[in-house]
Amino acid sequence: MRIIVKERDNVEEHVCVIDKEAHHGCWMPARQVPSPNCDARPANEVSLLLIHAISLPPGQFGGSAIEALFTNQLNPDEHPFFAEVAHLRVSAHFLIRRDGQCIQFVDAGQRAWHAGRSRWWDPGRRAWRTALNDFSVGIELEGDDKTPFAKAQYRALVDATQWLMARYPQLTSSRITSHAKVAPLRKTDPGPAFDWAYFYQRLVGQSS
Repeated sequence: MRIIVKERDNVEEHVCVIDKEAHHGCWMPARQVPSPNCDARPANEVSLLLIHAISLPPGQFGGSAIEALFTNQLNPDEHPFFAEVAHLRVSAHFLIRRDGQCIQFVDAGQRAWHAGRSRWWDPGRRAWRTALNDFSVGIELEGDDKTPFAKAQYRALVDATQWLMARYPQLTSSRITSHAKVAPLRKTDPGPAFDWAYFYQRLVGQSS
């Protein structure tokens, strides 16, 4: 992915462009929808995976609202909740739909804007770390705290995770956590509906 600068209405806008020919951090099975909400990682470190969950509007699945949010095209007039979030400039590296379809918004080698105010205990450094976007990959699952995630989503998540671990050796199975654990006062996702035991069982089973 390359970062280019475009000018719109006399305002410079940084846009992440996924370069399929280079595909250093481009997962080829995913549909590519470049988000402008990204920039360069300061140290080229990729060593943490954050699992999120999202539904727009809350509790409703399907539709184009999540893609619109991550590409700054969400119409605030389409739903009362959209008016609350349309101004946000956020993204994730990947979104996994209920049917297992994966969409990539940001090259994994670039910094997506997904973690927000958060901190994580890095066992390798034996220290708390903030600015998690600098070195983490964010995967959003379409879902909420109450609805069980689909088996197709777990399959896609495991496939994406295995690709990431092969691509970035610093990222191991012990360096996977939830948005809720790094921002416990703000976030709950992916919530109790996410089956961590099943995810790790599939991750280890497919790796062996």
